[in-house]
Amino acid sequence: MNKIANELSSRYLTFTDEVREALENGRPVVALETTIISHGMPYPQNIEMAKTVERIIREQGAVPATIGIMDGKIKIGLNEQELEAFGTTKNVEKVSRRDFPYILSSGKIGATTVAATMIGAALAGIEVFATGGIGGVHREGETTMDVSADLTELARTNVAVVCAGAKSILDIGRTLEFLETHGVPVVGFKTSEFPSFYARESGYGVDFRLDEPSQVADVLRTKWALGLEGGAVIANPVPAESALQQNEIEGVIQQALNEAKDQHVTGKKVTPFLLARIKELTNGRSLETNIALVYHNAKVAAQVAVALKAE
Repeated sequence: MNKIANELSSRYLTFTDEVREALENGRPVVALETTIISHGMPYPQNIEMAKTVERIIREQGAVPATIGIMDGKIKIGLNEQELEAFGTTKNVEKVSRRDFPYILSSGKIGATTVAATMIGAALAGIEVFATGGIGGVHREGETTMDVSADLTELARTNVAVVCAGAKSILDIGRTLEFLETHGVPVVGFKTSEFPSFYARESGYGVDFRLDEPSQVADVLRTKWALGLEGGAVIANPVPAESALQQNEIEGVIQQALNEAKDQHVTGKKVTPFLLARIKELTNGRSLETNIALVYHNAKVAAQVAVALKAE
């Protein structure tokens, strides 16, 4: 466990025994977020998904560390009761970088976004994080200035994020431009095309294609050894058998976006609204795809974490 984690643990960080022992003994650990549990999926699929993701990571030889905020502490790893709380409690706060001081000092329950999970992981000394899709520049972001804090966190925090690309609801071209400007490598894992969450395609390329977890680990080691701060996007397409067609999902997204605009949905409420509406418009198929890609990302993230610890 790193020095910062040791200094902070008594005041702000708590660890499950499993995660603490893994970190102290230099074993591979994969961070997981809680927003996908509290805001991304309905109950009980959210709890089933969370438990399955942890099992998949263990099967690959790594230790899962689901991160969330409860009782004034950043929890690095959750027990079963805490996991249930994130999946069933109403009005769980959605936490990004700016929200940490308030949520911690108030003692509220807060689910960590990609950005917040990266912060928690870095404080704990965890280098790999598995999620569904990263946030990015929202459509019409050039006028609304709605840009996810996930992107700025990727530019400053040394955590690799394994994801199925950026959420399809976003402006993927501008999202990739932002990442390029801020020096964040976008690695395609077994793909030369950047995936778009529900679909394997987006029409945009990646910076580099790598086909083995050991190659990804080598790139990450080299980046951080050079002192090049910031994370990396490991873009891992949803398995073909679970993917939706890009043209089909694009039509659904446009309808959901129009409805959000008509209903004046803004800020943090936009993404949960869109995901729920897309699920309805696809008769639940989008949720099935979402779950499949999260499982796939967990597997690849664990393989990368194991490779990072290999001699």
